[in-house]
Amino acid sequence: MGAQPQIQVGVAGLGYWGPNLARNFAGLDGCELRWICDGSEAARERAALQFPGARSSATLDELLADPELDAVVLATPVPSHAELAVRVLEAGKHCFVEKPLAQSVAEAERAVAAAGRAGRVLMVGHLLEYHPGVRKLAELAESGELGDIYYIYGNRLNLGKLRADENALWSLGAHDVSVLLALAGEEPIEAVAHGESYVRPGVEDVVFCYLRFQSGLAAHLHLSWLDPHKERRFTVVGSHKMATFDDMAVEGKITIYDKGFDEAPRGYGEWVTRSGDIYSPRLPTVEPLRLECQEFLDSIREGRAPRSDGASGLRVVRVLERLQDSLRASTRAVTVERGDD
Repeated sequence: MGAQPQIQVGVAGLGYWGPNLARNFAGLDGCELRWICDGSEAARERAALQFPGARSSATLDELLADPELDAVVLATPVPSHAELAVRVLEAGKHCFVEKPLAQSVAEAERAVAAAGRAGRVLMVGHLLEYHPGVRKLAELAESGELGDIYYIYGNRLNLGKLRADENALWSLGAHDVSVLLALAGEEPIEAVAHGESYVRPGVEDVVFCYLRFQSGLAAHLHLSWLDPHKERRFTVVGSHKMATFDDMAVEGKITIYDKGFDEAPRGYGEWVTRSGDIYSPRLPTVEPLRLECQEFLDSIREGRAPRSDGASGLRVVRVLERLQDSLRASTRAVTVERGDD
């Protein structure tokens, strides 16, 4: 049997993340990077040096008019995601769009509906869902090794880039909400958020989220780009064991703790603490972005939904919108003047 035809891919948006996506698609078997696209001439020139075999364009229209192009990868600014995804899908192309899928549920629903009408793959770039560490954490939760999952908390902190077009919830929370939903397997019944805007008025640079689920699971997310620590960590606390995924760790990104409470041998409702082994399972040393890009190609070739499909992206936006509504309702009505009394 002959080799399968190559999937022709174009990448639109060559700012910070787009070149990483282009690099991975260009390096995968069964894929050809056919187009690179950006409105900035300087960005196109830089990318052309790295990908000399790809055609270059300043407009998405040129990519959509190419009958040989199978799929478009969107790494454009967040406000454009949903609108451009709809255009790509309506042009009959498969679409990979960076997270979040949209800035509102209504926009995300339009993109999902467009994929359904076109019969094309819509995939959202929730990268952490493809990280071997997160996959292992999900495997531990699903296998029952941790017991009943009590609660989950995540910290995504850094002294990071200040943004004017999105707050810490949408910029950082899209990552952690996608992981949380993948681990929980359900959407929350309650979503509460509080935040503060310390540097840019009206743009929350620190956000605290609390979510409750029908199953009894609870979750907390701490999101900030105004913090002395750089953390990307998730902790899952179960009735038998506990586990942590630490993306900043060079080794031992997953740590499993045999800790918890056991009923005392004599009973009478007494409990004793248990502190057993602590160990870190081996993880594959493969770039998560490569796994994510491969999933997009495989889903196109096999005619199936990817792990982070449009419906998954819509669920994330739905939770983010609920958290944003709560955040907006809790915003301080009056700016507090700091200084001496």
